[in-house]
Amino acid sequence: MDFAARYVALGDSFTEGLGDADASRPNGVRGWADRVAEVLAADAGGGFGYANLAIRGKKMDQILSQQIGPAVALKPTLVTIYAGVNDILRPKVDIDAMVGRYDDAVARLSDTGATVLMFTGFDAKTSNVFTTMRGRTAIYNELVREVADRHGARLVDFWRFAEYNDWRMWGEDRMHMSTAGHINMANRVLDVLEYGAGLPLPELAPLPVLTPVEQLKANAAWTREYVGPWIGRRLRGVSSGDALSARWPTLHAPV
Repeated sequence: MDFAARYVALGDSFTEGLGDADASRPNGVRGWADRVAEVLAADAGGGFGYANLAIRGKKMDQILSQQIGPAVALKPTLVTIYAGVNDILRPKVDIDAMVGRYDDAVARLSDTGATVLMFTGFDAKTSNVFTTMRGRTAIYNELVREVADRHGARLVDFWRFAEYNDWRMWGEDRMHMSTAGHINMANRVLDVLEYGAGLPLPELAPLPVLTPVEQLKANAAWTREYVGPWIGRRLRGVSSGDALSARWPTLHAPV
């Protein structure tokens, strides 16, 4: 498939690339979208541009108000967008109203003539913490599928990707994909875009075998290092992305 010249990625930490550390890149991350852009650029053979406007911590309305306009101005031929997960994690959310606003934004993106690619949310059934969000995520996913159908968007159905039940696909914070998870997601996206050859996956290290006491200590350390600060930011009304700018705000040749 030919997605030619201009790819713009929109969203939050998922698309920014959190969990796939790379100190040489803006915000210190790489991520699946960078990797997809590199494949598309190599296939295009020159003249390809890539922008990534995603910023960690952003909720649906922030993504729609801050990223849709700049994305349209870049005259994209391909747009990927994933939004709403940070809203689902809040104590209260009107999922129908939220996805209604998402629908309007996807319509605006589709009207540019670009191919639009959306995502469902992941089924966190193996997480003792995030499994409580399964019902909300399932409702969100069904509404997102309707939006994709209505506007002819392509859909990456993250909910059905069983390989992410393997904790090696997730980073130390257990909330964002690891490098292996990002590479696998790049391949999933390329598959939906009908690109045959995927990227090679790194060999996964064996899962550590922990005693019950070691598991309790690991969980306590995770709660102290990641969950506590996350809850603290929610209580203070701040986000980890408040001081950050988009990694690639203008079209550039992928590096």
